[in-house]
Amino acid sequence: MNEQEAKWALWMVAANAGDRDAYHRLLVALAPLVTAIVRHCLLSHAQDDTELDDIVQDCFLTLHLKRHLWDPTRPLVPWVRALATNKCVDTLRRKGATKTFPIEDFGNVLSAPDAQPASTHSQSDLQALVLRLKGRSRDVLTAVALQGMSIKAAATTLGLSEGNARVALHRGIKVLAEISRRSRT
Repeated sequence: MNEQEAKWALWMVAANAGDRDAYHRLLVALAPLVTAIVRHCLLSHAQDDTELDDIVQDCFLTLHLKRHLWDPTRPLVPWVRALATNKCVDTLRRKGATKTFPIEDFGNVLSAPDAQPASTHSQSDLQALVLRLKGRSRDVLTAVALQGMSIKAAATTLGLSEGNARVALHRGIKVLAEISRRSRT
C-alpha cells in the first residue's frame, strides 16, 4: 500500500467514525480512480462510455451505503476496485450488453458457410503423429481424432473419467504441437 492509499484508508476510518470532512476528502480523492475503473470496465466489454457518469454515481451511492462493511485491516483500493467493477458489470448485465465486433472488414478472411476447412495433414500423417504419443494421450487422441468419438464416448470406452480423458487429450495435443513446431524449425 502506497502513502496515498494509506491516507485514503485513514480518511475512510475517520469517515466511518463520523468525520464529514474526511469523508468529503475521500470521495473527492476516489472520484478519478472510480471513473478510471468504470471506464476501463466499459471499454473492456466493448461498450462506449455513455453511461459512465451514471455508473460512477451508482458506485459512490453503493460505497456510501456499504462503507461500514469495509474491513479497516484490509487495503481500501482493492475493495473500491471490486465495488466499482461489480457495479459496472451489473449495469452491463441489466442492459444485456455483449461484446460485438464488426466483421465487415474480415469478409475476405471468412470462408463461405458450406466450405470445409482445409486439412494440413492427411489421415495417415495424423495417425503417424498420434502413434508417436504414449499411454492415455495416444489412446484418447486415437479415439477422438482418428475414430471420431466424443470425449464422453472415448472416456467410457477407455475406462476413464471424462475429466481424465480431457486432460489426456489436451496433453497429447500439447505434445503434438511441440513436435509440429520442432519439425518446422
